[in-house]
Amino acid sequence: MDKATAYQIFRDQIKKYIEFDAEEWELFTNHLSLSNLKKKKHFIEPGMVCNSISFIVAGSVRYYHIKDGEEITGYFCFENEFVSSYKSFLTRLPTLNYIQALEDTFLVNISYADMQKMLANPKLSHKIDRFGRLVAEYYLICYEDRMQSFITQTPEERYLQLLNTGGDIIRRMPQHYIAHFLGVTPVSLSRIRRRVMKVA
Repeated sequence: MDKATAYQIFRDQIKKYIEFDAEEWELFTNHLSLSNLKKKKHFIEPGMVCNSISFIVAGSVRYYHIKDGEEITGYFCFENEFVSSYKSFLTRLPTLNYIQALEDTFLVNISYADMQKMLANPKLSHKIDRFGRLVAEYYLICYEDRMQSFITQTPEERYLQLLNTGGDIIRRMPQHYIAHFLGVTPVSLSRIRRRVMKVA
């Protein structure tokens, strides 16, 4: 994917947060970069400080941690979503989690250093301040939705919601990743899948 296409996809999606005029957009794109995260490669690992907020143009990632030698998947992100260890990004402290590409993933990146430069730019500071706040709200909403789903939904309902969000990508994921995310065993997930397929 070329730079112009990736940036246009990014611009179209962030309109829900902020809109730039032509001059602002040109200034803004000078602070963006592109990267390609190969399947199974890590965006961040424990002990590292997260240096970017990234937007997934294509692909998907999973957030996970390791407990008693076992990988526990806590979250997924797909196309048109942001990925970051945002607490680490803001505090400049090392992260405790892993973020790993589930497939080849193409990213638009804003580095911490570039974010600070834009906040110091009188022509961009107001909108970038708003952008940062809305990204923080995005992460808070994601976290609250995740917690609420475990309180109010059955594993089957959480699986159906994940299908609606991830679509075809979810169907290609290893079953044990999804099972951990739903809080069930792989055997229980197989039963859920069979029930869902019967209804469909």
